[in-house]
Amino acid sequence: MKISQEKVRRILMSVVGVILTGFCVGGLQKASLGVDPFTCFVTGIAHLFHSTYSFFYIIITACLLLFALFIRKQYLGLATVLNLFLTGVSADISYQLLDKLMGQPGILLRIILMVFSIIAMCFSASLYFTADLGVSGYDAVSLILANRFTFIPFRYWRIFTDSLCVLVGFSFAVNIGLGTVITAFFMGPFIQFFTTYIAEPLRYKVKKKQIVVN
Repeated sequence: MKISQEKVRRILMSVVGVILTGFCVGGLQKASLGVDPFTCFVTGIAHLFHSTYSFFYIIITACLLLFALFIRKQYLGLATVLNLFLTGVSADISYQLLDKLMGQPGILLRIILMVFSIIAMCFSASLYFTADLGVSGYDAVSLILANRFTFIPFRYWRIFTDSLCVLVGFSFAVNIGLGTVITAFFMGPFIQFFTTYIAEPLRYKVKKKQIVVN
């Protein structure tokens, strides 16, 4: 069966978006100035039960995927599977590469790396959101809320969920850094910006041309 150019474009957007997200996670880890809100949340829950991050990451992610499956399963798809298997690997590779290249970077270089990683993470999220081939369990929550309560834009729901995650993590003795604060309050608006001005034009490029010609 022949795959349309638009479908190929969507698949590529999903793959690039997921892998780039993993590389950005590795960048934030290397910058060591605060993790993203969901990592903060999972770490806080793990602290509460005196368990490991990896154990509760699986449990919490599985619960979120079940939630999305019953509420709005169209948010689950290829990118959801890619997130499970590629994000962690990409993060490990990214961290190892940066560790070899940078060694122990100074504070200025760490800040630059943090800012770049956050912006690139927002861009990568906009790619696989717009590709509409599935998102991660955590990403699905704010998308579902924005779809159900349309009077509040997605970017504000993202700020809400990110802030809630940071609050839970902080309540259970997770160290909050500059990167955590920035991702909690600015990821939503940045994702919306990249979606509007880059991701959506990229996905609908062929379709828009066809409309103009017809």
